[in-house]
Parts: sequence; C-alpha cells; structure tokens
Amino acid sequence: MSDISKPLPRQVADAYVDDLIALDPVLGTYLGVKESARALPDYSPEGRQAVADLARRTLGALADAEQLPGADSDAERRCGRLLRERLTAELAVHAAQEDLRTVSNLSGPAHSVREVFALSPTETEEDWADLAERLRGVPKAFEGYRASLELGLAKGLLGSPRPTATFVEQLTEWAGDGVGWFEELVAPGPEALRGELDAAGRAATAAVAALRDWMRDVYAPAVEGAPDAVGRERYALWSRAYNGTDLDLDEAYAYGWSEYHRLLAEMKEEAQKVLPGAATPWKALAWLDEHGTHVEGVEEVRDWLQSVMDEAVDALDGTHFELAERVRKVESRIAPPGGAAAPYYTAPSEDFSRPGITWLPTMGETRFPVYDLVTTWYHEGVPGHHLQLAQWTHVADRLSRYQASVGQVSANCEGWALYAERLMDELGFLPDAERRLGYLDAQMMRSTRVIVDIGMHLGLEIPADSPFHPGERWTVELAQEFFGMHSGRPADFVDSEITRYLSIPGQAIGYKLGERAWLLGRDNARKAHGASFDLKAWHMAALSQGSLGLDDLVDELSRL
Repeated sequence: MSDISKPLPRQVADAYVDDLIALDPVLGTYLGVKESARALPDYSPEGRQAVADLARRTLGALADAEQLPGADSDAERRCGRLLRERLTAELAVHAAQEDLRTVSNLSGPAHSVREVFALSPTETEEDWADLAERLRGVPKAFEGYRASLELGLAKGLLGSPRPTATFVEQLTEWAGDGVGWFEELVAPGPEALRGELDAAGRAATAAVAALRDWMRDVYAPAVEGAPDAVGRERYALWSRAYNGTDLDLDEAYAYGWSEYHRLLAEMKEEAQKVLPGAATPWKALAWLDEHGTHVEGVEEVRDWLQSVMDEAVDALDGTHFELAERVRKVESRIAPPGGAAAPYYTAPSEDFSRPGITWLPTMGETRFPVYDLVTTWYHEGVPGHHLQLAQWTHVADRLSRYQASVGQVSANCEGWALYAERLMDELGFLPDAERRLGYLDAQMMRSTRVIVDIGMHLGLEIPADSPFHPGERWTVELAQEFFGMHSGRPADFVDSEITRYLSIPGQAIGYKLGERAWLLGRDNARKAHGASFDLKAWHMAALSQGSLGLDDLVDELSRL
C-alpha cells in the first residue's frame, strides 16, 4: 500500500488505484499512464492472488480511515461506501475461484490483452518501442491465463462449453492464415524498429496459436458435457459483482416479463406505421433491413456515426447538459475483427489525450440499416456512455480517481446508457416510425436479456401468460430461440449474445434494472422539487457523483 499519512477514504481509494495499476498495466493504459505501456498483467493464479491480497489490505486501510475526523463528509462517505462494496464483491468472486474458469467471447484475459493494443499510442518511435516490448509479453500473459485454466481443470472448476468453442474460433481468427492480427498491427511501424516489431508480432501470433491449440485439444474436450448455465448460487455471486446489489432474482425476472409485455404492445403499434399489416414488429424490422434507410460502406458508416454524436452534442449542450469542451469530443471507430458482435465504448484517458471512443464491429457487413444504429449510438456515445464516463473523468479531482474509473459498476453505467436512449425519445430525437421502432427493438432486447439471462442460468419456469412455451423451463436452446424471435438483429448477433450471457452471467440484466434505478431516482427528485425541478441541473449533478452500486444509486439520485 502506498505510504499516506492518516489517509481519508478517498486517499485510500486512490492509493489502491496506484497499486492496482502496478499489477494491471492494461488498466494503466486505459487510464493513460505512460509507465504502463510496456507491460501486461500476470493472469496466473499467483497474479490473481496478488490482486486479491491488495483488495484485503485496502479494506483494512479503509476501516481505519473511516474512523478519522472528516470521514463522514458526503464526499468521503460516498467513496468509502463504493470502495467497500466493490472490493467485497470482487473478493467473493475470487474466493469462489471464478478466475480459474474464466472463458468468454467478450471479456476474458485474452480479450483484454488484444484490446489494449488497439488503444496503445503509436505516434512516435518511442511509442512503437513500448508496443514491441509489450508484444514480447504476450506469450507470458497467455501462459499465465492458461495456468489458471489448468488449475481450474484440476479442481473440477470448468468453464462453459459454448463460450469455449466460440473462444477457439476467435483465437483462430486472431492467429490468421499466414499473417496474424498482431503481425498486421505492427506493419505500419517505423523501419528503424522493423526487425524488432516483426519478431515480436510473430511471437505474439505464435502464442495465440498455442493457446488456441490447447483450448481446442485439451480444454474443450475436458469441459464437454459441463453445464453452460451457472445455477442460482454462482449467478447471485456474479450478479452482485455487476449490479452492486443483492437482487431479488425472481422479482427481477418478473420485471423483465412486465417490460416485455409493455414494449411488445408499443412495438406492434409502431410497426403498423412502418409496414401496415405486418404480422409482427419483427416483420416490419425485416422490411426495414431491405427497404429502410441505410448507410453504404464501412468508412461511410464510421463518418455517419461520428455525425450522429456530433449533432447530439451540439443539440444537448446548454439545453439538457452543461458540457466541458474536452467532454464534447468523442470519436467513432471500426472495431478490430474477431471480437463479439456488440458495439462498445472506451472511456478517455485521464488527461483526455485519448478521447472517448465508440467501436462498431462490422461482422463483415458493408450495408448498415439506420434504425439499428441511431439508438445504439445514443447509448454508446452521446448522451450515453460517453457523457457519463467522460464527465466522471472530467471531475475526478473532485471525486477520487477510483470513483471515476476503477470503481465502475456495470449496472450503473449500462442503466444510464439505457436511460439516455429513453431520454432521446422523450426529447423528440426519434421523429419517425423507422427510428422509433429501432429504439423499441433495442429496449425489447434489454428486456429479453433479463428474461433469458436469469431464466436459463436459474432454470426458471416460463410464465403461463407467455406467448412462448408457457410452463416449460428455460434451456439455452429455448433462450436462443426466444431471443431470436424478439430481435431485429441477424442470427450471428443473436448467437454471439447468448454466448455472451453464458460467459458473463448477471451482467446483461443491469441494463434494464439500472435504467429502472435511474428513472426512479429522477422521479423521486422531481417529486421532491416540484415545479422548481431543473432537469439539466439534475443531469449534471447525477453525472458528477461518480460510480455507485444500485443499492446506493436511487438514494443518492433522489437527494439531488
């Protein structure tokens, strides 16, 4: 632990960030720490234990800090509450040895390694030298990850078969056919480092292929026949980690169904405006896939998505938000191939030298329906993830470094982003039936996530009033069928989504449950203030309080 004399909770939290960066240089790169640029984390059992030991020491330091004068201020109290909740949840996951069976199509150690190279600076020869050194660490990082999975196999802690199969396919794509992704990455590097970069790229590709071969030949056969679903106990553990609360899972499941029925009625009404006589809303969406507004071309869609965010910034700043100049900047990029199908966002570095970035996986497509993208970029970009996470970074000096970055609670962030979609509908930014049906389809997807994520992992019964297999118990196959029936997205996206839910249980439900928390907090604040309620002021206060779990979010939002 860093040497701080009589630290208060925010100082304890920030010392934890400093020490965690030393263990996790990928985190350092996300935060823009130059010193992290040459290293990768230790994903071995020993490396994971070091992270857990740091969390325990930090909780001890926090307990001492909370006894000091000044620790009961709102700023210190809020930070201390977040730090305790997050570290306690993370330690519970570690104690259950979940690190020993982490296999995902979206968020495992191997994905973190690859994604950090997409964010690594390459502007100078020194940057490229740092990248080459980090590339040389890829084999060791993958060996550490493999060691964790090997220990998991020895202990009978098995990953899910379906995410394993998908991960093998992803590794195969990263390894390439002759030239791998890491070798392509270094191709634009300076001639002075050509030999060094090429050698490091080849070594990284060889490490990808070696991990792929082991996953395919050893790990996949070992987990064959293991359940894809995690069961109630493990699900509750992960749900706490992603949502910052001990949810009543049966109530959450029922809420997902209530939102499903509400949204289905709205979708049917909107679908008739798009395609009169459409048998289902998804028939109307299929019609839009062929005949609706499209953007042609990969670079063209990147430019168009940039314009969507730029227009949103100009329209919302000064009216519903008050944005600092550096928060106004956000970039649209095309995601590297070989990842999951869902778009995503990366926050700006702490000094904003790297802006917030939205990423679109094209999945080989070159023609993009507008109805499917507008709401998504309100979610990923503005006023969604970008405004929240960039604002946290902007006010980090008033919060703590921890609250603005490492202490992020998934359901808080995803709930805000879904609230942002709804806000844009409320403000009239979806003026035609085409875009509004796309928005409702996105909302429906988040409701069906609650249903199938909880339903298939817990093996719950499908309600009697469901139009789909009433009275049966959820299976992975039924979940995929149901999700596909209630989504305007292509089959490969649906397949990727179900695999995602199997590999990160409890994360997907945070969108709707987080949105519910944000809406309730806003409603409570509006009732408290009456006619004097100022939505712009509430937005900025809400976005400037840093991360909170759902246990605390409604309470804090209601006070604003």
